[in-house]
Amino acid sequence: MSNPTTTFSTPFEEDVYHGLTAFPKYLYSKYFYDETGDKLFQQIMQMPEYYLTNAEYDILEESKHALAESFQTEQGFDLIELGAGDGKKTKVLLHHFTDKGLDFTYQPIDISQNALDGLTSSLKDEIPNLDVVPQQGTYFEVLERLKGLSTRRKVVMMLGSNIGNLLHPQAIDFLRKLQNTMNEDDLLFIGFDQKKHPQQVLDAYNDASGITEAFNKNVLKRINRELNADFDLDQFMHWEVYDPETGTAKSFLVSKRKQKVTIKGLDIEVHFDPWETIHTEISQKYDDKVVSWLAEQAQLRITENYTDSKRSFKNYTFKKI
Repeated sequence: MSNPTTTFSTPFEEDVYHGLTAFPKYLYSKYFYDETGDKLFQQIMQMPEYYLTNAEYDILEESKHALAESFQTEQGFDLIELGAGDGKKTKVLLHHFTDKGLDFTYQPIDISQNALDGLTSSLKDEIPNLDVVPQQGTYFEVLERLKGLSTRRKVVMMLGSNIGNLLHPQAIDFLRKLQNTMNEDDLLFIGFDQKKHPQQVLDAYNDASGITEAFNKNVLKRINRELNADFDLDQFMHWEVYDPETGTAKSFLVSKRKQKVTIKGLDIEVHFDPWETIHTEISQKYDDKVVSWLAEQAQLRITENYTDSKRSFKNYTFKKI
């Protein structure tokens, strides 16, 4: 199945190679996002089943005054957003902070340059006086960049429960690395989707219209296009599971039959048995106890939390212990 002489020119090539030659097979969800994937995710956020976006939007709208007071210092602050996307929710804060005359810069970070270009363009039109410094990269690449920023307060923000794409050990490691970049006065502001009725969770990631399925399968389309492969997308089905005990939702692509996929760009053939899976994503759900434990493990403490009327989502503010 694998070729030990394979060399890689991009992280995408290397990750696809290792993921599809492993057992069980996996692909990283960060590769869902290209121009097509970005558009599909915008559609997902508009779905009635996908409660996360509206819940967090309501939190930010309700809490924007309190957050302005919490973030501001005499020297101002740098608002650094990891995984900025289209900025729909963030604009609630950006408009309010600008209207209040707060001294701050906004640094949106995203793995998708296409998303950053769209966000920067829309902000130039909507909030022309806003100081925007977009940066493309993964979260962990950005952690290195944070070290060289100004000495005034950094407010590192991650909305949308993006941290839920990490298993608990990975989340602790991620939070520790963030903590290591923080000064005593810096803040973390992070969204955590809360545990809830299991069916509501399943519906959010397995919509009847098939948008989430297309979003997951987009990684196969990317492999076909960028690595000269021959995945037949119709021969894979999207499958979602949720464990209410652990709070872990998992997404899979499942092979409907025995099949062989050739990836010429990697010089490999990948064989699938009937009903064999490719694990594509996790979406972790939380409660206060779990978030407190994660924070303690990373030498952080919760200073504030904000929730929506249905208590389906929470945003927490953290400082260094």
